[in-house]
Amino acid sequence: MKQIISSHPDSKYINCELGQNQDALETTNTDLLISYLGKKTKIAVLDEAQHIRNIGLVLKVLIDTFPSLQLIVTGSSGFDLLNKISEPLTGRSRLFHLYSLSFEEILQVKDILTLKSSPESIMRFGLYPEIFGRSDEDAAEELNNLSVNYLYKDILMFENLRRSDLIRDLVKALALQVGNEVSLNNLANMLGENVHTIKKYLELLEKTFIIFRLSSFSRNLRNEIGKGMKVYFYDLGIRNSIIRNFNPMDLRTDTGELWENFFILERIKYNNNHRKMVNAYFWRTYRKEEIDLIEESQGKLTAYECKYNFKKKILFPKTFRESYPGCEMEIINPDTFWKYLL
Repeated sequence: MKQIISSHPDSKYINCELGQNQDALETTNTDLLISYLGKKTKIAVLDEAQHIRNIGLVLKVLIDTFPSLQLIVTGSSGFDLLNKISEPLTGRSRLFHLYSLSFEEILQVKDILTLKSSPESIMRFGLYPEIFGRSDEDAAEELNNLSVNYLYKDILMFENLRRSDLIRDLVKALALQVGNEVSLNNLANMLGENVHTIKKYLELLEKTFIIFRLSSFSRNLRNEIGKGMKVYFYDLGIRNSIIRNFNPMDLRTDTGELWENFFILERIKYNNNHRKMVNAYFWRTYRKEEIDLIEESQGKLTAYECKYNFKKKILFPKTFRESYPGCEMEIINPDTFWKYLL
């Protein structure tokens, strides 16, 4: 944001965590608002805007009254901010999700040959900007600090949720099931909670950008699983910190799961950053035939099967090939993955 406004002299940056800025903005009096922002201001950045009471109404007043004013509104507590602005700003705003660094972005500082030959570091430590480029020891320490002190902060603020122990146990259970189908009933039995509570906490984990879910793809064929769910992590460094395992790939038993999470996450970042409207699914039958990722865009299907060990010969299931003959099918291994992320 600061880089954006640095090239616009008629701009203003406001840290909404500061009390004096909160006092100035917690009003719908247009004279007071424009006096504070400045009549010549063309771009105003409201950083951590969720700290402003009635922020949605304040923004609506600003947008309707001063249409030439460009507002950039951010919040690290994305769930909290969205709750406060979604209804007042219907039709008046555009939403951008800022994920951690993408594979495409880190090419600005790393050459393609280096990244092609060694995606292991990303699979172990993720791509948070604060983590990327650090030594293994520093990265692990910072990730452990992040996961302990900040990971659950947003969730515990909402709806008076008091079960920090349940959230941590749930996240750990999900971390150990990356790439596998997840059952609400199984999670509830494992954690000794009811299904409704588990479902609610899953939704909160997703809205606070800790996990994301893929649903199963089905055109109602007889053998397809139509209501399945898989859970992945928005950052693999956080996932590995939760289970306290930053081991190299040759010392792990979850390499295939990490590779699958890595590629699916990077495809989501790629599509988001290029403003592509894509639906993402996985595919599975009751005979346990499976495909890791199905993308649906503009009526076309593309299937991706992720295999870290590319020496094994991979064939897409005959059932899928016969059922969806027009679908493109791609094998994703350490030799080919980069082609689909640039």
